[in-house]
Amino acid sequence: MLVRLENDRALAIGQLSHSWLSGQLARAWGNERFGSVDPREEVALGAEQHDIGWALFDLVPGFSQETGLPRTFLELSVEEHLAIWRDAPKRLLTQSACAALVVCMHGRALSELRAQHASEHAAQLQGHIDEERARQAALCAELGISDAEAARIQRQMWTWDGLSLALCNAWRPFAARDVPAAEGVLDLELRDRDDGTCTLDPWPFQAGWLEVRCEGLRLARRYDDEGELRRALERARPVTLAFTLVAP
Repeated sequence: MLVRLENDRALAIGQLSHSWLSGQLARAWGNERFGSVDPREEVALGAEQHDIGWALFDLVPGFSQETGLPRTFLELSVEEHLAIWRDAPKRLLTQSACAALVVCMHGRALSELRAQHASEHAAQLQGHIDEERARQAALCAELGISDAEAARIQRQMWTWDGLSLALCNAWRPFAARDVPAAEGVLDLELRDRDDGTCTLDPWPFQAGWLEVRCEGLRLARRYDDEGELRRALERARPVTLAFTLVAP
């Protein structure tokens, strides 16, 4: 779950709602400078479902003693991380093998990143990394996707995930590095504009503007215990969060 503080309130956004936003970015992505998404619908589906392993976890996110709010994705133990990601690609296999590949590569990349920053857990994470590399090889062979094509898709997914997190968490400015382009890679920056919209520079979409949305739950700034938080989550009603992106 993502949690954003807003004055005297908090906003909780489920991982799958954030990933829905990633899918919207993926479907609109691509122009002469940034190339295309291929195969677009399958990759966009994978982007939309990339956090599918969180579906049940976010229904009961747990209580953060530090913040008095739902635990975020940054507060997961290694065991919880592996429980969420290890079987996530399987949940898409009966829908789209390519979408499952997107989830497979993204989960592996997250485990690799975690292993780099928490060397004491590297051996525990390596098993998952190896499993997903083997799954990736099998899926790529089945789909006829080359290593270079898979690497491009993985970096596109990383970009959409980062931009979605930045929009949901109000991280501004936000820089996305090594974004696949028509030729090589580019860095792009997300910034707020004075009129309440946002812009990306350079602009990666075909159209000159894009509106994306997700849902969240408005909560109090802090709760005393898990029972109080649980009751608040049960009472909360979804609110729509809309973001308008405009070409610079």
